[in-house]
Amino acid sequence: MWPEGAKPVAAARTSASADARAAGPSFVVRTDGAARGNPGPASLGAVLVDASRADARDPLAPADASISEFLGVQTNNVAEYTGVVRALALARDLGAAEVHLLLDSKLIVEQLAGRWRVKDAKLIPLNAEARRHLSSFRRWTAAHVPRAQNTSADALANEAIDRVAAGGPPVVVVRPHR
Repeated sequence: MWPEGAKPVAAARTSASADARAAGPSFVVRTDGAARGNPGPASLGAVLVDASRADARDPLAPADASISEFLGVQTNNVAEYTGVVRALALARDLGAAEVHLLLDSKLIVEQLAGRWRVKDAKLIPLNAEARRHLSSFRRWTAAHVPRAQNTSADALANEAIDRVAAGGPPVVVVRPHR
């Protein structure tokens, strides 16, 4: 069920009012942040894959939806957290009932699970926003995966920095074709 090396370390079920929401799709979500320098030019990448697909947990599964966004000068942790926030917002916009986060940031996984405190003042509002988004889903999980299993999100993050440096748009969002 889980990719090799991944361990489910956080799961939360929301309130009864969330259970009453109509069932929607589930997504496997991989996010990453990049900062060239820390702080430095920063970006995020996010890949959302329909969880009903047989290859949904394959690190190389093609995205059903994605985000590649330049963030300006930020720290790597801010970029990582912002990637989670943007991906959760997109999943919600796509009507998701469940999300399964596969992240190479142990910091974010542990903080979302409530096992580690959020000490960095820049991360406190991002953690709060991620938790607000998570509360809108009927079910969510978060697992730490090796960096090698997050290459698609990493590529989108680095693409954003390169795209903006070449004069391209700061944000590219791809939504499922309907």
